[in-house]
This record gives sequence, C-alpha cells and structure tokens, in this order.
Amino acid sequence: MPILVLKQDKMIHFHLEGCIMRGLVERSLFVVAVCGVAFLGWRGSWVDATPPAKDDPAVERARQTVRMLDDIYKTAVVLITDKYVHGEGDFPAGSAAIALFDAVQQKGWHKVRLIDVTGEPYDDKNVAQSAFEKDAVLRLKKGETFVEEIAEVEGKPVLNVATPVPVVLEKCVMCHAHYKDAAPGAAIGAIVYQLPIDHAGR
Repeated sequence: MPILVLKQDKMIHFHLEGCIMRGLVERSLFVVAVCGVAFLGWRGSWVDATPPAKDDPAVERARQTVRMLDDIYKTAVVLITDKYVHGEGDFPAGSAAIALFDAVQQKGWHKVRLIDVTGEPYDDKNVAQSAFEKDAVLRLKKGETFVEEIAEVEGKPVLNVATPVPVVLEKCVMCHAHYKDAAPGAAIGAIVYQLPIDHAGR
C-alpha cells in the first residue's frame, strides 16, 4: 500500500510539474507575441510616417535658416574674391568656401557643399552625386533660384536645398576660363544644403 501511495504521489508531482512548465511556456509565448505585435506596430508607424508638409512651421524655420546661410556664404565668397584674389597664384575663393564647408560639416552643424553646374568642374569631386543634386542642377540651369526637397535620413526629416552660384565678378574667369561664355546671372555652380527639420523649435 505505501508503495502505491508513493507512485501516486510521484504521478501527482510529475503532473504538477508538467502543468507548471506548460504554464510558464504559455506565458512566455504570450509575452513574446505581445512584444512582437508592439514592435511591428511601432516599426510600421515609423516606416509609414508621413513627411512634414511644405507649409509646416518646422520646415519654414529650416528654409529660413538656409536662406540666411546662403546669403552669408555667398557674401563671404564675393568679399574674399574682391579683396584677396588678385592673380592666378592666389588662393581661390571657391577653394576657401569648400574648406569652410568641410569644417562646418565636420563640426556637426549641417551639411553643405559646392557643386559644378557647367559640366566642366574645377575639381571632379564637386559634381552632382545624389538624385536630388542631379535634378537640382537641371532645374537651376532652367532659371530656378531655390530648389528644395523634404527627405528622411536615418528616420529623421531633413530639408535639402540647392541655390545657384552665378558669375558676379570678372576675376572668376581667372580660374575658370569657360565662365566667359556664361549668360549674365546664369548658374555656373550651386550650393547644396541639408538641414534637419526640428519640430522642437530649437
């Protein structure tokens, strides 16, 4: 009789262990399923996020910042050319601008680069690379003065902008002889910007 009781106890014990383990497995599967659904929902909302509208106040702030930077950079290039570039041996203002843009980008402020529009770049690196830049070059050649695109980089909205660089001084021809053929006011280059669209207003 004791032996039979012992067997029954073991059977009950094993049955209880099985129920506990099954319960733990079921709970674990439930937690994994809930987390998976939550992740997919979050991922879906991130991927399908609607980009900001053009009239979004955050976009307008980024746009105004670009206009300010564009004015500052182009004024600096003209002043450097006018006051410090007197011959072919002098450091070109365009090269100074490229060095400045590299420093600005390395410090993490914003992305900005100078590219050629004529098809005869002073440096092979200064050519349109992205789809936006290539489209912007075509549009600037047609006379547009402010080409923009709202895009996303690493899940965050950014404003891409390209503005024309015309020949404003005769000295520019010293380094770029083919600029002589450019029509007055026509773009021979472009400054391309990429700024974050900050909805926090900082």
